[in-house]
Amino acid sequence: MSANFVALAYLVAAVLFILTLKGLSSPVSALRGNLFGMTGMALAVLTTLTVHSVQNVTYILIAIAIGGSIGAVVAKRIQMTQMPELVAAMHSLVGLAAVLVAMSAFNNPFAYGIVAHAGDALHSSNRIELFIGTFVGAITFTGSIIAFGKLSGKLSGKPLRYAGQHWLNLGLGIAMIVFGIAFFITPSWTPFLIMTAIALLLGVLLIVPIGGADMPVVVSMLNSYSGWAAAGIGFTLNNNMLIIAGSLVGSSGAILSYIMCKAMNRAFINVILGGFGGESAVADSGDGKQKNYRSGSADDAAFLMGNASSVIIVPGYGLAVARAQHAINEMSHLLSEKGVNVRYAIHPVAGRMPGHMNVLLAEAEVPYEQVVEMDEINNEFADTDVVLVIGANDVVNPAAKNDKSSPIYGMPILEAHKARTILVVKRSMATGYAGLDNDLFYMDKTMMIFGDAKKVVEDVIKALA
Repeated sequence: MSANFVALAYLVAAVLFILTLKGLSSPVSALRGNLFGMTGMALAVLTTLTVHSVQNVTYILIAIAIGGSIGAVVAKRIQMTQMPELVAAMHSLVGLAAVLVAMSAFNNPFAYGIVAHAGDALHSSNRIELFIGTFVGAITFTGSIIAFGKLSGKLSGKPLRYAGQHWLNLGLGIAMIVFGIAFFITPSWTPFLIMTAIALLLGVLLIVPIGGADMPVVVSMLNSYSGWAAAGIGFTLNNNMLIIAGSLVGSSGAILSYIMCKAMNRAFINVILGGFGGESAVADSGDGKQKNYRSGSADDAAFLMGNASSVIIVPGYGLAVARAQHAINEMSHLLSEKGVNVRYAIHPVAGRMPGHMNVLLAEAEVPYEQVVEMDEINNEFADTDVVLVIGANDVVNPAAKNDKSSPIYGMPILEAHKARTILVVKRSMATGYAGLDNDLFYMDKTMMIFGDAKKVVEDVIKALA
């Protein structure tokens, strides 16, 4: 295939990727965006296979078939609650691919068209590209594995901190750069492998000190890293499509990380240097006495919501764990039939990854017009009769507003505490993912309803019907 046709095909694929991002910006157009993305990727892969330098196409097609089959099975079996760790696992594979491609390209640059003749030395720019692509990919690989472990519960969500951790990370970062410079001066396997090993270790050490409350930022940050790793390798391979796709992923992930940090009133550098999320909170009143709270039943909740004029539902990770999204949608329909104005309030970092609650509600076919973002709905809580907090904790914690000693002080929250009546569905009085107690649970106008979220909502539906 001619070079001009390849360039044109890559350009079309790049446009489709841009349309993908635009489509994914709204639940209404998300399906169309995914179709654009799949079409663009298929076009990019097929075009790459036609390039004259690509050999052993049969092996490549076999690998694609195996990987595609595994992906199809995983996509069919994966539960919505497992989506965050699945995303982290996918990021790790992108990082690993970048490292392996860089190693292969360094081992035989002539086969990749990096040098004109076998045995030629790598150009200085190629060494820089290999260095950047390799260390970013290595950090992404091991960092994503740790994130996967924390999100899946295989590792503790609490931050692992130790004396001198920042100095150790700084020292390793400097050592990685030193060996990268050595590789640049004299390209050989020894500095390359040492640099890669340090980067793999750094990926672990950068993520283990980050607590559960900061995990949405970590997920989007690793997404960005995986894109930059792919773009770096794209420069080495002189593949414009890989550069464009990687840059789109990297820049969108960076923008999303910024949005997540802003939503949490956190500086990105503070997240990387060790986030909050492991504090052990005790439910006392400050003088050693246990705090009092009011509990009720599903029947009580049904009566209060059925006789309200407006209800705001605040979903959280507990809703996803209980798989209660379909039940909550059915409950909303019953309330709407009674003339109740029902809306869903979405916090940018609710759940375990950006957009987690939006995806969850979209799966249950909750009407898009009922799903409202935090900035738009916060002014309406004060005029709301009942707020139903189901599975959420940290994103409605008033300590972010009134407790300067709290680690989340200054973080924008859904101001559920301003509503006339607050219903909170939880399994117990245990703290949320950030490990912080919540004063909302002890307010006089709050009623705690203990139990599995899906079971509670189903009981509410029976009472309403």
